[in-house]
Amino acid sequence: MKTVEDYLSGQVLLIDKPLNWTSFQVVNKLRWEIRQAFSIKKIKVGHAGTLDPLATGLLVICTGKMTKQIDTFQGQIKEYTGTLVLGSTTPSFDLETEINETFPTEHISEDLIYETTNQFIGEIQQLPPVFSALKKDGKRLYEFARAGEQVDIPSRAVNILEFEITKIDRLNLDFRVICSKGTYIRSLANDFGKALNSGGHLSALRRTKIGDFDVTSATSIEDFIKNLSSE
Repeated sequence: MKTVEDYLSGQVLLIDKPLNWTSFQVVNKLRWEIRQAFSIKKIKVGHAGTLDPLATGLLVICTGKMTKQIDTFQGQIKEYTGTLVLGSTTPSFDLETEINETFPTEHISEDLIYETTNQFIGEIQQLPPVFSALKKDGKRLYEFARAGEQVDIPSRAVNILEFEITKIDRLNLDFRVICSKGTYIRSLANDFGKALNSGGHLSALRRTKIGDFDVTSATSIEDFIKNLSSE
């Protein structure tokens, strides 16, 4: 059983983030629950790498003195699985926004799909989505996007160690990606669609690993709270 001293001195919590929660909401919820459970006023809690609301999976949460290790965890290699849809695009590169363009797909074969993955392995240049929490001139990019304002976003170098198509179901492609810090899988889906001359967007995303941490060892928010209340 963990004590208040354990949480204050520092814990690394592996949480399986549910759909439609922001990473910030998860941090706030866990901080509140720990404070309530031990009747304390303050405790540091932070996460080591944002997950979009429409993504699920591994969120590494640090408490107390372990928050000093957040930058170390953020810099580690990450693994994702998900589904991208060919033939259409959305402004957010995922299902947060509605489809804005459709494209022909008759020219796409399974061989072409597998061959095209090779273009995205190694160091690549990537444009972050305009619907993202990155800051420019003190504002989040999604604030510009939602206001309909154009903004210049510089591309960044990211490293894709593995990009594997694991299943093809018509226009739905299941994939697995191992990548460096700073990689946007939404941008990868959008760029992959462009490379096939068909457009593409992300329809599902799950983070499965961060460094040596694996989502199979993670717990749900509900189970964490249950275990906390029994401590």
